[in-house]
Amino acid sequence: MLGKSPAWQDADGACSGYLVEEGDRCLLVDCGNGVFSKLRAARDYSTVDSVVISHLHADHFIDLIPYAYALAYSPHPCAQAGRRPALYAPPGGRETFRRVTGAWDAPSLIEDAFEVREYDPATTLRLGPLRLAFHEVPHFIRTHAIRVGSEGGSFTFSADCGPNAALTELARDTDLLLIEAALELPELSARRGHLTPSEAGEHGRLANARRLVLTHISADIDPAWAQAEAERSFGAPVEIAHEGAVYSV
Repeated sequence: MLGKSPAWQDADGACSGYLVEEGDRCLLVDCGNGVFSKLRAARDYSTVDSVVISHLHADHFIDLIPYAYALAYSPHPCAQAGRRPALYAPPGGRETFRRVTGAWDAPSLIEDAFEVREYDPATTLRLGPLRLAFHEVPHFIRTHAIRVGSEGGSFTFSADCGPNAALTELARDTDLLLIEAALELPELSARRGHLTPSEAGEHGRLANARRLVLTHISADIDPAWAQAEAERSFGAPVEIAHEGAVYSV
């Protein structure tokens, strides 16, 4: 786990970023604020085969920018060799990346460093031994929960979402559910985009997840309270995400 913070990162923390390793395959799920630094502390960034982005909010992709600069311009051998990891973005990703980096007249920065591909959420993405399934979940922009499976097991990442049945279906019987719990109280508006710890626990229970970890949660929220709230609705022990945690499935 490279980053677990919501849109404002914790002190010495990072926003959404999860490193998935299976055999010699390495996948990065999301690349938010501070994630590239955490990635460098965990392993050689040039050994990441693929990056998958759940949605196009800055706290889930903005560190693609320093990552791209490192791949394109650093003295690292991978830059000299022109190595370009695959970058799977949601529909509209290519245009968003160009618009953001185009603000300083570098619209092709990310495309020059990565092999950018926009995934079709209706299909299964196969990356070596890993199989990725997507399902759109309710948020403030188009967002996809992601289930990553292999012969060894599966984990599901909720991305950012309000209460929904799609997530529980995607995560059915998953070995590990990383689920957002950004709020102490539900949003007052009819349009929901995040979960409380209690709601996160309920989603885990309905999905029959074998293990539940709360993520996208700020250090400003009392972790003991959040854990207790989630365990009450999940009906089993729950963990709070922290940078550097390693989970095996």
